[in-house]
Amino acid sequence: MNKIVFIVGMTGSGKSIASDELVKNGFGFVRFGQIVLDKIKEDGLEVSEKNEKKIREGLRKEHGMAAFATSNIPKFDELLEKGNVVGDGLYSWSEYKVLKEKYGDSMTVIAIYAPPETRYERLVNRSVENDEKQRFRSTTKEESKARDYAEIENVEKGGPIAMADYTIINTGTIEELKQKVKEILSMI
Repeated sequence: MNKIVFIVGMTGSGKSIASDELVKNGFGFVRFGQIVLDKIKEDGLEVSEKNEKKIREGLRKEHGMAAFATSNIPKFDELLEKGNVVGDGLYSWSEYKVLKEKYGDSMTVIAIYAPPETRYERLVNRSVENDEKQRFRSTTKEESKARDYAEIENVEKGGPIAMADYTIINTGTIEELKQKVKEILSMI
């Protein structure tokens, strides 16, 4: 059976870079948060942290804390028929439990960790040029800290990070992060 890898971590930790490394190694790709950006565009709203938070929390309030997992399962299943898959941005404990029940031993979770001040600096300085899919958005330190608190308190984000099969400490260069991802890939 093909493997499904979920990347977890706080905003600015390096999840997208880790996911991109798996894609370079032949993994299909699903971004959990794409649902939010699609809804923002559908509603004709500006992409901003305020609007993203409103949509994120609204979808979970309406459909439950596992909303992003259940909405993406058809995409995961379709890609799994063709090969291995990486899911970028598993957030909630409820999502983790739904996905673990569905995918069992074929599921691996990789947590990417970086200290808050490191992440905030990255987010403030993040280049958003040539990012048509809006995967890399710049935020202020205050916005980043507020998002951290909201995701920990309202979105159960700590559970999947705590239950990860592997944890990468990402305090070095992008190349060092990519190398650590390759090392884990060789083990799974």
